[in-house]
Amino acid sequence: MTVVAPSVPRFPEDWPRIGMGTASLGNIFATYSEAEAAETLAAAWDAGVRYFDTAPWYGHGLAEHRLGGASRNWPRDQTFLSTKVGRVYDPAQRGQDVRVQWKGGLNFAVRYDYSAEGFSASLAQSRLRLGQPSVDALIIHDLDRDYHGPAFDGHMAALTGSGLAYLHRLKAEGEISAVGMGMNTLGDFTAIAPWIEVDFFLVAMPYTLADQAALHGPMADCQRRGIKVIIGAPFASGLLANPSAPGVMYAYAPAPPEMVAKARAIEAVCSRHDVPLAAAALQFPLLHPAVVSVIPGAVSAAQVRQNTANASRKIPAQLWEDLKMQGLIDAVAPTR
Repeated sequence: MTVVAPSVPRFPEDWPRIGMGTASLGNIFATYSEAEAAETLAAAWDAGVRYFDTAPWYGHGLAEHRLGGASRNWPRDQTFLSTKVGRVYDPAQRGQDVRVQWKGGLNFAVRYDYSAEGFSASLAQSRLRLGQPSVDALIIHDLDRDYHGPAFDGHMAALTGSGLAYLHRLKAEGEISAVGMGMNTLGDFTAIAPWIEVDFFLVAMPYTLADQAALHGPMADCQRRGIKVIIGAPFASGLLANPSAPGVMYAYAPAPPEMVAKARAIEAVCSRHDVPLAAAALQFPLLHPAVVSVIPGAVSAAQVRQNTANASRKIPAQLWEDLKMQGLIDAVAPTR
């Protein structure tokens, strides 16, 4: 018999407007200590953050372990947890290092499985790493054509053959309250948004203050179909937090000069209105009627506090109008 705590937030009525992503706590670009990770997560809780998103992929299990270490001390009925499925882990062979781009992740080997069996195995592993018997939402993790290459069609067949039905069965049985799908590229988002049956998309990159290319295609499809959107990576891998930082990143890679120039131009408009660029980057996506939450990452208590302050900072409507007049955001992007 499945027992679901009655006060666990339910999608979408109580979905928190701001949450926290944990990819950075999996050591995606740099290594952070256990103490730094614990301090960051504690600061997020103290600042009122109640929605935390993670994934087995982040540090090959490291981010889930770290989030689990913190969240086990929080009231479960006040915490909204989402993780992802599609990647299952096995111990690396002796002497083999399979951590890929993670700078200090765990040495476990990933295999991709978007079937019901794979999703079940992924969920079981996540529950153990998190130390939680339940999660609130499960997200199909980055089924991207370019990333998976020749294996994409087989993975999509597994998803439509049994994987998606398994997730909806978990929802119907009360094991989870929402089914989501992660999107990193405009092409995949455009192809999948019109037809797949999910409650929400977790969108990282195709709709930010720097780029609204998804506005007239998949974002419109989501609004038409009643599918909600969560914006991951609202700072676009760092560009919209500080475009002048040395080695600044955009879309998980070194930022191209033209994007740096655009971000600096947006920052200049924000400065004229005495608004931090990061505050505009956090709040802009929430003005779209399909968007229910943004989930910036953080790697320190100071970043957490800055994010929560920027999320509540008052932004004058004229700022958005000025950005439109200068052609820095789409002229019809929702800004009210």
